Amino acid sequence: MMDIGIKQAMKDIARRLLELRGSLDLDYKQEQIADFEEKMSAPDFWDDNDRAQKMIAELNAVKDVVAEFASLNQEYEDLEVMLMLAEEEGDESLESELQEGVAKLTEKLKSYELQLLLSEPYDRMNAILELHPGAGGTESQDWAEMLLRMYRRWAEKRDYKVEVLDYLPGDEAGVKSVTLLIKGFNAYGYLKAEKGVHRLVRISPFDSSGRRHTSFVSCDVVPEIDDDVDIEIRTEDLKIDTYRASGAGGQHINTTDSAVRITHIPTNVVVTCQTERSQIKNRERAMKILRSKLYERKLEEQRQELAEIRGEQREIGWGSQIRSYVFHPYSMVKDHRTQAETGNVGSVMDGELDFLIDAYLRSQMDTKPGAKD
Repeated sequence: MMDIGIKQAMKDIARRLLELRGSLDLDYKQEQIADFEEKMSAPDFWDDNDRAQKMIAELNAVKDVVAEFASLNQEYEDLEVMLMLAEEEGDESLESELQEGVAKLTEKLKSYELQLLLSEPYDRMNAILELHPGAGGTESQDWAEMLLRMYRRWAEKRDYKVEVLDYLPGDEAGVKSVTLLIKGFNAYGYLKAEKGVHRLVRISPFDSSGRRHTSFVSCDVVPEIDDDVDIEIRTEDLKIDTYRASGAGGQHINTTDSAVRITHIPTNVVVTCQTERSQIKNRERAMKILRSKLYERKLEEQRQELAEIRGEQREIGWGSQIRSYVFHPYSMVKDHRTQAETGNVGSVMDGELDFLIDAYLRSQMDTKPGAKD
């Protein structure tokens, strides 16, 4: 007799696919694809390379949504046929294969649903991620470098490109600050889950007495906004400083004052860029980071206004401790917002962050207006 658990899982998959079909509006998405392809066939399509690349990325994103749904639906239909055969023939090997297929399809469906959660207009954008060590000197600077490696590994697993926009090495080890541009569709949508303070507990490799230390690093994430987003920045509100750039490990140190620091006086937002050898290019990049930060600031003000209107009480702010990484006296990574945790610290530090990001995004969906109780 067929395992009732398999039948129930198949019913659950069928229900979720039906709900997705209704919410995706596949006919409209096919119209979107046709519209994109028509625009891309225009003779002047490549005249604006940046615009062309963005349109291609958007087209591919829509195509991926449609193709992935078709693939999931086909897998379900194949499993449905296998279920009928297993029931008719009573073949235990088919039942085992069916159980494995249902488990794999359930995981794929979960990942697909997560991708669809990223529906905010800025979720699709590239992400600008900054790491700043807290008090503690070398210990916290080393922790910042460990997080830097973690985010780079996570980006690699997703085939995202990573550019270092600003890098200030630590005095003995680690980094004093680093700014990354992580380029890929939905990069900000995922990485917004990482915004906040990250806490490390371990036996310090820099302490000859082998004592346990606690270190903190703040992670700030903003979307890299498009140039057509309207953010007013007045020249008289800016203080611009130039200085000599320094590279990681003492490499690529410029002999001219090519690095740029821009302070937006009304908000006291400070941005820096030193990766380009040209001061002009560094200034252009720094201005883009500033626009992105001011945009995110504007969005956060809107979120706070909505929270006040709804009477929400937020225990965890953007700048608070969001996650703990414990290396000693036991191994654990725990997200304090969602209670998601794992004892496999090594995998997390190697960039396996998706289950933490998944839990955060789902928790945010549950708190949005109209979310189901």
